[in-house]
Amino acid sequence: MGQVLSGLAALDERSREIFRQLVDRYLETGEPVGSRTISRGLTVNLSPASVRNVMADLEDSGLIASPHTSAGRIPTELGLRFFVDAIMERGSLSREQREDFDAHISQVDREQRVEDVLADATNILSGLSHCAGLVVTPKVNMRLRHIEFVSLSPGKALVVLVGEDGNVENRAIDVLPGLPASVMSRVSNFLNSRLRGKTISEVQAFVERDIDILKRELDELSARVVEAGLAVWSGADEDDQKTLIVRGRANLIENIEALEDLERLRKLFEDLEQKRELTRLLGLAEQAEGVRIYIGSENQLFSLSGSSLVVSPYHDKEQNVVGVVGVIGPTRMHYARIVPMVDYTAKLVGRLLS
Repeated sequence: MGQVLSGLAALDERSREIFRQLVDRYLETGEPVGSRTISRGLTVNLSPASVRNVMADLEDSGLIASPHTSAGRIPTELGLRFFVDAIMERGSLSREQREDFDAHISQVDREQRVEDVLADATNILSGLSHCAGLVVTPKVNMRLRHIEFVSLSPGKALVVLVGEDGNVENRAIDVLPGLPASVMSRVSNFLNSRLRGKTISEVQAFVERDIDILKRELDELSARVVEAGLAVWSGADEDDQKTLIVRGRANLIENIEALEDLERLRKLFEDLEQKRELTRLLGLAEQAEGVRIYIGSENQLFSLSGSSLVVSPYHDKEQNVVGVVGVIGPTRMHYARIVPMVDYTAKLVGRLLS
């Protein structure tokens, strides 16, 4: 696609202006745009017939297409990509828009759990952008208030972690069949007496560093249970290490007229519930600088949904990328308006979490 876009960059000014007028009008209305509409909006005097000739060349280039028998044209996904990369001017929020964002964000309770703060910020972005807002963040490495090892069945036990913030997580582990309940109790008491207030990472580091102490103060069998119970967190699936928050899905349902559009939206919602492909995609955005735009079938997740994704990484106070914030909307979303919103929200989220 890179070679195609570089070739399209050679379009003359008249073709670019007509194409820009067509895309701007389409993004505003969602309707096919005709040559007469474009000719009225041009700064130079050009007849509808001349505009039609240019539109025919644009159609041959794959930038626009006719959705049906209408005389109007709409931009293709390739056309939208060309528009975003080569023509669209990425502006910034006006002072009024920034004040609007700041006013909403100032109402977020910073004493909440991190995930709740992110959910509030995502909800605000959704409301102001009229799209579905989303955030992907690593699961918080919570500080522990309590650890409990509970026997489930022969050969199985449950490790329960209770965080200082009230979060509860649990994982099943394999143990020796017939393991006495007293071992579970001994392991729980040992860890709670020494490791309360530490993170899982700190607990794991303690076990790796001081396994000999563990074996002296506990018996060999109990020490092995501790190792198994903590190792299950570090061996988790990569997608399970991320939390996906989506707000404002109802915004995607607005203005749907055709049943086929509703079916594509249903597919999108299913994909969001599974989240696997989305976290992989947003993982790529975490490695990038600034706002990234994915249009329609440019990625596997949205190939059947007719949707686009605008995302930006957000950083902690050490400027490390810790997650991604963005919006999902129709491919005809107003990219020039949405991009600065996402960029500003990512910066605000970074400030909130710092």
